[in-house]
Amino acid sequence: MRSVAALAASGLLATPLLAGTAYADPKTPAPPRKMSQIGGDRLGTPGVQVTPKPGAPKLPGPDALTARSWIVSDAASGKVLAAKNPHWKLAPASTLKMLFADTVMPKFPKNQKYTVKPADLAGMGAGSSLVGIKENLTYTVHDLWLGVFLRSGNDAVHTLSAMNGGTEATVAEMQKHAKELNANDTHVVTPDGYDAPGQVSSAYDLSLFARSGLQNADFREYCSTASAQFPGDKGKDGKRATFGIQNTNRLLSGDYDIKPYPGIAGVKNGSTTNAGSTFTGVAQRGDRKLLVTVMNPEKKEHNEAYKEAAKLLDWGFAAADKVEPVGRLVGPRSEDDGTGAAKGGGKNGHGNTQAALDSTDSSAGAWTTLGIAGGALVLLGVVAMAVHRRWPLPELVRGRRPRK
Repeated sequence: MRSVAALAASGLLATPLLAGTAYADPKTPAPPRKMSQIGGDRLGTPGVQVTPKPGAPKLPGPDALTARSWIVSDAASGKVLAAKNPHWKLAPASTLKMLFADTVMPKFPKNQKYTVKPADLAGMGAGSSLVGIKENLTYTVHDLWLGVFLRSGNDAVHTLSAMNGGTEATVAEMQKHAKELNANDTHVVTPDGYDAPGQVSSAYDLSLFARSGLQNADFREYCSTASAQFPGDKGKDGKRATFGIQNTNRLLSGDYDIKPYPGIAGVKNGSTTNAGSTFTGVAQRGDRKLLVTVMNPEKKEHNEAYKEAAKLLDWGFAAADKVEPVGRLVGPRSEDDGTGAAKGGGKNGHGNTQAALDSTDSSAGAWTTLGIAGGALVLLGVVAMAVHRRWPLPELVRGRRPRK
């Protein structure tokens, strides 16, 4: 076991919340001593960052929150309520598909059809998650995105990448889009998030991808759909059968050991050997809308990433008005330099972050999504991504009823 002094020097004891964790592994890598400060100085500091006001609920203890990195933020204002190593560059697994979708989805209408070629399905990693796409069969773009979001199908990602000019071109576009979103922790190697040398993202960047993607009504629809019918093989009569697929986001669809989270409205989960379990979710309770990202829990229990995300959401809804923000989710590079000052408003470094948080106009612009959670309709509205940034109000989408 490491000594307390050694743990403190490594940054693992940056706050008392991390002391004495029963899941500390001497072989577990420590976060870098210095990480990106986009969104605020404290977001680049190792360990848990939270500033409670009097009466604020305590964060769940270290035995309950074992993820290497996590962040919980107000989806409306972008204020970060609390975080642990949010800029730590880690393998993202299939949560990287949020960036893929945000990059590629606007290019193809939902009703466009595509016949899959054998070459389109080449190059997928061994053991890839699949929705069951077959070569020489035709699918709509709508079908393919259901495959991406519900089954995390790498075969659907590679098919859409083929439509988009190929994997290499798609990866290049994803990297360019990440840069535009100020997601500087992200290095894209594969479009589907499959483990690859050098492929990394961060809890902070994944939250940026979710916020950007959720501006798109189609993105909101797919990520909030619990189940659907997917085209299968042709029968002897030439007609194609369908089969049911369910969303692997367990806070949305539930499982034997976890119930759907009240107010959940997406977005994406992932799991690989290198990444462990990863998850980004968005939910509403009352008028509050929160985003949470969890990466690689040390506790290797079934559905652990979802359980820790649910704990963070519960805490965030209880604490939102009782903590000082420790940073913010920035807007795109074209309008936000990441320091807390909007473009053209002068640059005084990260010291401007608190002023930017205090001046955010939470009534300017909005995106909304309509969903069903636990049988109840949920209206999700998120406003201004960054200071002075105004988003157009998109149309509402249907809820998470099973799609036929």
